[in-house]
Amino acid sequence: MAEAVEAVEQAVEQALKDADLSWERAEDGAYVVALPGTRKLSTTVSLKVGRHTLSLNAFVVRRPDENHEAFYRWLLERNTRLYGVAYAIDRLGDVYLVGRLPLAAVTPDEVDRLLGSVVENADGSFNTLLELGFASAIRKEYEWRTSRGESTRNLDAFAHLTRATGADRPGA
Repeated sequence: MAEAVEAVEQAVEQALKDADLSWERAEDGAYVVALPGTRKLSTTVSLKVGRHTLSLNAFVVRRPDENHEAFYRWLLERNTRLYGVAYAIDRLGDVYLVGRLPLAAVTPDEVDRLLGSVVENADGSFNTLLELGFASAIRKEYEWRTSRGESTRNLDAFAHLTRATGADRPGA
């Protein structure tokens, strides 16, 4: 069994090195990886090599402020199309991506596929999740920034929520 765990640790480390990711080994068999994104600037992933499985856990977004039913329904419907991971919530309602592979299935390529799935579903879905669960907060942030003459450039993806046009955005 120790040989299988060691082989999995080598496969994980090889995948992380090949992908040129920022990572550290937190403890025996535990890794913390920073995945860069475009919508969500970074997603932190925890990989843990256990006695029988490699588990993955990545924070996606905190509990939504509003529209809970539609927000969680979207996650459940999306789960049917995910590879290797699934959306899950903790006791507070915060959203994570979780996954688990048997040790025998772990290869550098499979770790890379799992990490790709995390990026696609944490970063790629981030704006949708913000729109579903935080539209009022986005509008308030926009109003606060415009009242102070501050840039709203990083809210451009949500212009349809704020009804902003380029000419309306101070500092844009």
